[in-house]
Amino acid sequence: MTADLSFAAIALITLTFFLAGIIKGITGMGLPTVAMGVLGLFMPPVAAASLLILPSLVTNIWQLLAGPSFIALLKRLWTMMLAIIIGTLLGASFMAGNSGVWATAALGVALASYAAYTLLAPPFSVPEKIEPWLSPIIGLLTGLMTGATGVFVIPAVPYIQALGFDRENLVQALGLSFTVSTIALAIGLGSHSAFQLQELATSTLAVAPALLGMWAGQIVRRAVSPATFKRWFLICLLLLGLQLALRPLMG
Repeated sequence: MTADLSFAAIALITLTFFLAGIIKGITGMGLPTVAMGVLGLFMPPVAAASLLILPSLVTNIWQLLAGPSFIALLKRLWTMMLAIIIGTLLGASFMAGNSGVWATAALGVALASYAAYTLLAPPFSVPEKIEPWLSPIIGLLTGLMTGATGVFVIPAVPYIQALGFDRENLVQALGLSFTVSTIALAIGLGSHSAFQLQELATSTLAVAPALLGMWAGQIVRRAVSPATFKRWFLICLLLLGLQLALRPLMG
């Protein structure tokens, strides 16, 4: 499949995933979100989602295995992870069956909603007594959003941030959620013939620039304020999401 790609397309994919890797290196997250948003400007979301499978899987497994408490996290969050899988498999039919402007608009709404929420919503915490029944609900909603748009972050990221993890366990918990979402998305798209094994060759193109971007982002992180960078990143993501969401109304 790589032979069918023009030089311009390969350059676009490389630059997009390098940029997404930089943002993940600085903020600790955002690679699939940025990749879906930027590529969504030029191709249907289902094509963008197929491209991000391998780089997302590699970078998130790296993030997952770097943490200290994998087994403990899995025991605590397994119902949420199971619900993410179920929701993603259910939601994938929307993205696989809608490759036009409405799938792009749904992607835009997801990106803009996440950016606006993160910018404006106050921090909150989840009481321990409601976590057992709330986790699978959050997982199901996250899975439906993942399957429909390729975006993994809503509402999983705010929810996991509200569970009271220390920094290392928070990063690992996010890595677990993103890894499960990536695998479920690949299976969901594959079940609708929207992602096939030969497309891994194209997705492989994005792995090296994503890893290189993460390395560069970790260097940049030492020179800039991650909080300030994240604020401006979210503002740009909000504008990008609005542009995608409003595309059907713009002709």
